[in-house]
Amino acid sequence: MLDRTVVEEFLDLEFGEGDWEIPEDIPKEALVEAFCQYTEDDYYEWLKDNLRSFFNHGDPDWNWIREKIKANE
Repeated sequence: MLDRTVVEEFLDLEFGEGDWEIPEDIPKEALVEAFCQYTEDDYYEWLKDNLRSFFNHGDPDWNWIREKIKANE
C-alpha cells in the first residue's frame, strides 16, 4: 500500500533531522519494510474506525452522507 521508496526518503529526512543512526545489524530495507507494515496495520485500523463512524455503526444516515458528498463537489 505504501510506496517503499517514498517511505525510505521520509525516514532518511527524519533520521537526518533527528540525528539518529540505524544500528549496523539492521538492514535499511528491513527497517523500511517493518515501518511500512506497522504503518499499514495502523492505517487499516483507522480506516475501519472511520468506516464505522461514517456509516453510523451500520445504520447509515443517507441524508448526512448526501450533504457530505455535496460539500465535496
